Amino acid sequence: MSHPISAPAPSPEEAPALEAVGLGLKYRKAWALRDCDFRLPAGRICGLVGPNGAGKSTLLALAADLLTPTTGTVRVFGGSPGAPATRPRVALLSQDKPLYPRLTVAETLRAGYELNPGWDQAAAEQIVAQGDLRLSDRVAGLTGGQRTRVALALALGKRPDLLLLDEPLSDVDPVSRQELTGLLLAEAVERGITVLISSHVLAELDGVCDYVLLLGDGRVRLAGDVDELLDAHRLIVGAHEGDGPPPELARHELVELRRTGRQATALIRPSAEIDPSWDVVEPTLEEVLLAYLRTPQAPPLLTPSARPAVAVAA
Repeated sequence: MSHPISAPAPSPEEAPALEAVGLGLKYRKAWALRDCDFRLPAGRICGLVGPNGAGKSTLLALAADLLTPTTGTVRVFGGSPGAPATRPRVALLSQDKPLYPRLTVAETLRAGYELNPGWDQAAAEQIVAQGDLRLSDRVAGLTGGQRTRVALALALGKRPDLLLLDEPLSDVDPVSRQELTGLLLAEAVERGITVLISSHVLAELDGVCDYVLLLGDGRVRLAGDVDELLDAHRLIVGAHEGDGPPPELARHELVELRRTGRQATALIRPSAEIDPSWDVVEPTLEEVLLAYLRTPQAPPLLTPSARPAVAVAA
């Protein structure tokens, strides 16, 4: 069961999947997001990271046209999120997975068919079947993992070009989490979907995401291609006593410094040759993300591919 599509959708390569310039949203007297500038190229799997209250859910809602910015702009494939040509290209799966408990799985997928012009019934049913679910099962009787699978079937059955996921696996056991992550990756690669996934499980992003966007206090603090970000940082370990930063680090941009007894461990963005008395390794993605999360005052970094066109032109 598929709707006829009158014209092919524009290629996601024509413009960034998501781009924000001066983006901000204010709730009463508090800013949820402020002065956000970034670009997410099409076809990437991007981890959206940040502490609670950093603005992750707000950003996803703005991209899905569920909220209106207070300042700045957000563009989806070069267009407004609410434009008729843009809306069918975006799917959002929120953390609470709003499904109707009285409906069966079949009735839920039928609703997806009725509401989405590009609906792919075969793909949606396949995702459900892979989880040993029956179409006659009622949503109210499903486990958390099963509900998540149905919600993913709804999101992917829409055949989006941009898939927004807000902590989608937070209520799923480890085995189901691994299975559903594999499903997401397979679908994203096969269809060329851009994925923006919010998660607190940093270890799971390593090896899954090829792009990262880290928010802190409503602002972008780290953004870009994972390989470029890792290449821009070094983790160094050496002996040091005293309260201040080791003088050998003065030539580098210091992200985080931690001490254990007489040993110091620092994450730096090197700008010169590193003193040979320090042991130097390339950090993991988890180590970089944790350092920025633990050190809100660390200088922000956006790699060239993550800078919006306006900023690049400037």
